[in-house]
Amino acid sequence: MFEFVIAVFFLLITPGPGVLTTAGIGAAFGYRAGLGFVVGLMLGGFITMMIVISGLAAVVLAVPSLRMVLLLASVGYLVYLAWRIASAGSKIGFRPAAKPLGFANGLALQFINPKAYVVATTLFSGFAFMPDAPVWEVVLKILVFNAIWVPVHLVWLGAGATLGSMDLSLPVQRVINIGMAVSLLVVVTVALIASI
Repeated sequence: MFEFVIAVFFLLITPGPGVLTTAGIGAAFGYRAGLGFVVGLMLGGFITMMIVISGLAAVVLAVPSLRMVLLLASVGYLVYLAWRIASAGSKIGFRPAAKPLGFANGLALQFINPKAYVVATTLFSGFAFMPDAPVWEVVLKILVFNAIWVPVHLVWLGAGATLGSMDLSLPVQRVINIGMAVSLLVVVTVALIASI
């Protein structure tokens, strides 16, 4: 169980599309505005876990043409998010948007987030600690996962909101935006390499 907790912590603190987008929303619109997105991410993450645990993800991804369509949709959306962050110019976060991404966007992001599937597959196919009670093991893993997931995402949202409220120079804000966009593109590249 201890190894599972350590794995969850390190898998979740590394920047992925969800946390980077959460930080961007916090920076552009503030903490409260990002809460709906985080709730959508949480529900989407739970549904993604159920898709992985049930084996449905393995069945769907076994169809090469469907796998390619899903991969292209994921990469396209994540590149779009990176562009939105990078093109925000001198305002940290998603400046071109008139309102923050909300619940529906957070929910949708998890379905096309390659990191969500990798994390769920890693955590639920490995780290068996209750072989005689697999259902309770899954329930316990979900509880532990969310006990770490929720605070991590709220910290990223708060960090983004704090960053957005700072009186940073325009060049510094531009560098931060580009850094966040590049980080998101690195995640996309790693996911592409892992899926090939």
